[in-house]
Formats: sequence, structure tokens, C-alpha cells
Amino acid sequence: MDCTLFSKNTERVVESCSKVIVGKEEQIRLIFTAFLCSGHVLLEDVPGTGKTMLLRAFAKTVGSDFKRIQFTPDLLPSDLTGINFYNQKSGEFEFRPGPLFTNIVLADELNRATPRTQSSLLEAMEESQISVDGTTYPMAEPFFVMATQNPIESYGTFPLPEAQLDRFFMKISLGYMTRTQEMTVISGEPSAKKLEGLEAVVTPEDIRAMKAEYPKVRVQQDVLGYMMDIVEKTRTDSQFVTGVSTRGALALYRASQVTAACAGRDFVIPEDVLAVAPYVLSHRILSRGSESFADAQKYLNRLIGEIPTPLEEIKA
Repeated sequence: MDCTLFSKNTERVVESCSKVIVGKEEQIRLIFTAFLCSGHVLLEDVPGTGKTMLLRAFAKTVGSDFKRIQFTPDLLPSDLTGINFYNQKSGEFEFRPGPLFTNIVLADELNRATPRTQSSLLEAMEESQISVDGTTYPMAEPFFVMATQNPIESYGTFPLPEAQLDRFFMKISLGYMTRTQEMTVISGEPSAKKLEGLEAVVTPEDIRAMKAEYPKVRVQQDVLGYMMDIVEKTRTDSQFVTGVSTRGALALYRASQVTAACAGRDFVIPEDVLAVAPYVLSHRILSRGSESFADAQKYLNRLIGEIPTPLEEIKA
């Protein structure tokens, strides 16, 4: 397989988005990894750290349409999926698509909406389709959701259940910039103006080719066993109430493949697994005595540190 396609396009995406969002190269790589794996991202962060601007920049960089949905307690499922309305001129019902019918969606403050509205997003995320009044409509390709929730308000009005959290491929956080980076942003050109100048740096054909190629990245038995050691440890360790699901194990496998390909390799090494494991697994486990993501990630990192890393010779 041609790994240069991954490494060159990844650097192009990171460079383009970094023109708008400063100092978030790692997060951009993670978002691109989830995008290539047809997964979705949960972003937990304080307001005003550039979540919307980042995703707008990413959408323009990969040449995709973008829509932002502000989730509120009075938001209805039909506000997302669309409705059938009666056209008096034609005398027939017509379907009016909702904002989910696009390529990239920012679901802002997802946990403010009611469970019924939250669940209306699940079918679109998991099955890439939406059902309205008995009719199923396919989603656009690619289809990518990044949902946010605000940690300042604990879990918001309606906590996301474990089953829904498990539907997200990754959970990441932007965090604050460094002092120097923030001074540069404050005194520099407005981000909105920089965003206007962005152009697509990868084509739809590139995206389709990368999605088709990354499953060819080899994962040898020692590395696969290392992944399973991590997954099984979360299920047996007394610190965790729930462990990583099979869906989570599959996500770790796929994310490791893409990480290896983007690094210019056609095989996975343990470092690839370590690079993505905290982001792929931390939201899928529940630690005893706390439901905090930060606590879960702290315990997960401790657990991973206790597992021996395989030392193997990768065969060409």
C-alpha cells in the first residue's frame, strides 16, 4: 500500500487547520483519524476554546459541507432529522431534510437535549441513515459528527448514558493555549478572516482512497495481543465498574491502523496503540467512586503502564 498518501495528506490537513487554530496539531490529527475511520468524536471542554472554529476549518480543509446544531432542552428529534410537510400546491406530503443531512455536524452541548432527542442522533451515527415516518433516508458520504459537552456544568441537564458514549469513536479535549500562543492569537488577524481564506487540501477521491487503504495496514499477533491485554484489563481490574466493549476494541484496532499509515508505515507498532488508546478508551469505562472522564483516563493510563509492551521484530 502507498503510505505516502496518508502522511502527505495528514500534514496538509494539520497545516491548513493550524492556520486558524493555533497549537492544536495533536487534536487535529486525532479528529482526522476518527474521520478516516468513519467514527465520531466527543469533545469535552470549556466554552470559548475554539471548538466550532476548529471543526469549520476542518470541514473546509477536507472539502465538506458543515452545519452546527445548538442542543437545548426544547429541541425535538424532528428538528434534527427533518419532517414531512403538506404542500398545498401539489396536494402531497414532501420531506424537508433536517440539519443532519450534511457531511460534518457539530452537535453543540449534546447533553442539554432530552434523551429522546439525543437518541435521534444515534441511528444517523451508527447506521448512516435516518428514518422518518417509516421511510429510511441514507446519510451523505462522508458523515462525521463532533459532539460537545461542557464540564463546568457537570453533566448538564441530561447525562449521556454509557451506551451512547460508546457510540463515539474518540473523546478528546482542546484545552487552553500556551501564553505565547494566546498572545499571538489575540493580537493577530481574526480567526474568522483566516477561515475565509482556507481551501480544500484533500479531494473526495483522496478520502475514499485512504478509507479503502488503511484496513490493509498489518497488525501482527504480538501487537494484537497487546491491544487485547489492555481491553481485558479494563474488564477485570477492580477499579472499573464497566470495561471496554467489543466496539471499543475494534475502534482501538482501526485507530492504530490509521495512526501507523499516517506515520508512513504499513504495519502497527505498540507506540501507535499507546498514542490513541487514551482517547479511544477513556470514555468507554466507568471507574469506581467517580464518573469523571479525567479520573477514568488517569486510571486507564496507570493500567496501561502496568502492561508489558511487546518487543518484536516486524517482518517486512
